[in-house]
Amino acid sequence: MRVDAGLARLLGLSRTVVATLAEEGRVAVDGQAAGKSDRLTAGSWLEVELPSPDVPTAISAPPEVVAGLTVLYEDDDIVVVDKPVGVAAHPSPGWTGPTVLGGLAALGTRVSTSGSAERKGIVHRLDVGTTGVMVVAKSEHAYTVLKRAFKERTVEKRYHAIVQGHPDPTSGTIDAPIDRHPKHDYRFAVVADGKPSVTHYDTIEAFRAASLLDVHLETGRTHQIRVHFSALRHPCVGDITYGADPTLAKRLHLGRQWLHARQLGFHHPADDRWVEFVSEYPADLERALGLLRD
Repeated sequence: MRVDAGLARLLGLSRTVVATLAEEGRVAVDGQAAGKSDRLTAGSWLEVELPSPDVPTAISAPPEVVAGLTVLYEDDDIVVVDKPVGVAAHPSPGWTGPTVLGGLAALGTRVSTSGSAERKGIVHRLDVGTTGVMVVAKSEHAYTVLKRAFKERTVEKRYHAIVQGHPDPTSGTIDAPIDRHPKHDYRFAVVADGKPSVTHYDTIEAFRAASLLDVHLETGRTHQIRVHFSALRHPCVGDITYGADPTLAKRLHLGRQWLHARQLGFHHPADDRWVEFVSEYPADLERALGLLRD
């Protein structure tokens, strides 16, 4: 296994904390400093220097006003936000931009203390370049209930995506395991021994060079939609990381993937009633869609 995955499992720490330990030279394999993406092999001698309990092991989320971060709904248990582009869900090594947690702190919203230090209250995430609806737990009860709901796949997650070309069939299911890319540290890929990943899709509208899809996630792997459609040779428009055509992206004035978390539905942790929240397209995606229609 990779160092970050193995240590996270062994010690019960988040990958972010493990990555920080590795970057600080606190992890060694057979006496040699190990990076987070190095491999752990049977028979090796593993040494980990843990910080003292009074020393923070993760990056905190300082209050920071986040332009465009909108609260769609809030009560004592949950806060539902419309996440803008360029905003991470929580702090992580190497990320110096705004976060949802920092934005909520600036609004005076207190979230659950459950979860690892850098992602308290976070029960699911959206990529930095993906916009749309996201829920954060405020109470400890809500954190427990929502984490279980996401794990047991009782949450309804619907995305809208514009992909290059025309998927055949126009409606279908992609069932292909996903894990970290064997060669590129910050990418993921369809790999034989990856985690089970299932994506359902329907075509909403077809254009000359692309298709607008309604995507329903059965599982929630990192970059799942981007990886699955890239594997089918229909990457999300604008997603240069996963093989999209940069010329088309430039023509549509897109600086990121056309992917939007459109709708989120779940049983409210307080009384089990079904609630749904919808996010409208942001300006850059709306403009690109209009150009395709024209």
